[in-house]
Amino acid sequence: MIYPIDWGHSWPYIATAFFAAYLLGSIPFGLLLTRVAGLGDIRGIGSGNIGATNVLRTGNKALAAETLLLDGGKGALAVMIGWQVGGPDIAIVAAAGSVLGHLFPVWLKFGGGKGVATGLGVLLALSWPVGVAACATWLAIAAVFRISSFAALAALASAPVYAWYLADRQRAEFALALAIVIWLKHGGNIKRLLTGKEPRIGKKS
Repeated sequence: MIYPIDWGHSWPYIATAFFAAYLLGSIPFGLLLTRVAGLGDIRGIGSGNIGATNVLRTGNKALAAETLLLDGGKGALAVMIGWQVGGPDIAIVAAAGSVLGHLFPVWLKFGGGKGVATGLGVLLALSWPVGVAACATWLAIAAVFRISSFAALAALASAPVYAWYLADRQRAEFALALAIVIWLKHGGNIKRLLTGKEPRIGKKS
């Protein structure tokens, strides 16, 4: 069981954990992989996003899969290290830091990705049943509607409910905060969804 954060941890200790996780989360794997592959700057392709969905628009499925795994993996790794170093409280701090690092990486002038893969990664590390349920939701909705953003929004919106029943209150509260932040980052996607203009998975623009 995970418990509310023990604010008896010194603030420098908490800040160090947060910023270390932030730096890990801020590694822009989508941008790095596409450049190494000779595909140029991913920010000039499709939606301009650095995440796996936009990498898929290059036509390179393997590269998109690598981006997905690495973006999710960095979030999970931050949580696991935080848990080992400082227990469940620091794991939550690390989870927040890694997601915010992906969303607002200092290396890219704070213009990062949408946080879906990294968000799912931290959920898997904080509570694997919650993470698996959220990932299954994404897969099911993506398979039916073929719209990545819609699947992501549904998966993140359902995560607090899963956490409430499969984990505990603290992880449910974190999942809710995570969902709110990621929904805010999807403002443009939501507008296109409402107007029927959101591209489907694999479509190049």
